[in-house]
Amino acid sequence: MSNMKIGIIGGTRGLGKTLASLLKREGYDITITGRDQSIGNSVNKDLGVSYSNNNKKTASSSDIVIIAVPIATTATVIKEVANSMKPGSLLLDVTSVKTESAKLMNNVLNDDVEFIPTHPVFGPRTSNLNGQVVVLTPVQEKGKWYPKVAKFLKNHKVRVIESTPEEHDNMMAVVQVLTHFSYISTASAIKKLGINIKDTRKFASPIYNLMVDMISRIVSQNPFLTYSIQLENENGEKVRQTFAESVLELKEILTNHDEEKFVEVAIEATKNMDDIQSALGRSDKAIDSQSYEITILKNSIGNEIALQHISSEEVHIGKLKELNPDFLTLDTGKNEKRLKITNIRILDDDELFRWKLKNKSIKTHSISCIFPKTSDEEIIENTIKKSIDNIIDVEITDIYTGHQITDDSISMTFKIKSFDKTTIMSVENLLKGFGGIIR
Repeated sequence: MSNMKIGIIGGTRGLGKTLASLLKREGYDITITGRDQSIGNSVNKDLGVSYSNNNKKTASSSDIVIIAVPIATTATVIKEVANSMKPGSLLLDVTSVKTESAKLMNNVLNDDVEFIPTHPVFGPRTSNLNGQVVVLTPVQEKGKWYPKVAKFLKNHKVRVIESTPEEHDNMMAVVQVLTHFSYISTASAIKKLGINIKDTRKFASPIYNLMVDMISRIVSQNPFLTYSIQLENENGEKVRQTFAESVLELKEILTNHDEEKFVEVAIEATKNMDDIQSALGRSDKAIDSQSYEITILKNSIGNEIALQHISSEEVHIGKLKELNPDFLTLDTGKNEKRLKITNIRILDDDELFRWKLKNKSIKTHSISCIFPKTSDEEIIENTIKKSIDNIIDVEITDIYTGHQITDDSISMTFKIKSFDKTTIMSVENLLKGFGGIIR
């Protein structure tokens, strides 16, 4: 796998950088390209990938080339690298509009180069592929690469959707164009009303807070990318016009105090909303998740807790000192960290244990203890493993009944692997609780 060379054109920013990070973790040999050499060298160091400012050279040496540049420049880059692609290689583009790029790749690439117009339906903040959606829109006969790409995605629990480029763009006109347009319109209306969003949250229901979070997520994205999505999708104008007509229709109904018509429109819209009960269930889970972590945090004040930053994935471990609606203070022992609650998630016990195995030094200590001869060493060993936190492994390395031990006693030596010395003290206290005498 490490011999597979992947070139990511436009891999220094946004989704291209995210893909570089995700694929590098899989062991692939990654080269990224970008116009800004200083940014490229910085990403090179951060991710451990190679950097080049030469798209053609990168394409000629790569088994797979991924084009992750802005929509408006995708066609230019496809034309630029087309004749440099290695025979038998694969070209992917990951833009959110597929019809034009699919036609172009079909026209300009050599017959011995496979291509798959692809749309990862996730953004640059994504830290893993599990549960994400990727749309594949093949227009040529599937070659050797298609099943490999599909298998890779499914092995990483990605939901793969196969579509035509035309169907994809039609669906994205609703999923992206309409959603972005309506959310930005809502944010713009709130701004024009002169309302402070932070003040509205004091009066808000969980549904409102969830909606505002989703709007904030959309409007905080790169506005140039959002503009391109609106402009490049050929169905965009029809969708925006229909939305505008719907808004004006509803406004007119309310201006005329036409209750009957309002109810009619609302009911007809509801009928078209797919499975309402499933939607209510999903939204209930989203709402509950907002209060679930807060409850855990409140109950953890004064105790050790492990938190991971959602974007950087940096883990912070320490005692939770203070908590307010927006921030928490963590005492790491070395310093205090003030973290924004919305930017972190709580690691569960298994995740924390795996993190410690990877990042902390392991201490090994042997403890010899005298027990009554009738004691069951297996029960004692298993109790240590199950009862003491931060235990990595417990092994009985010696059982002794020699001249220094009375006839009715037995000495057991335990090799304990743990992350800290306090764990060893806890083991000693447990052994004493069993009636043991530390030698």
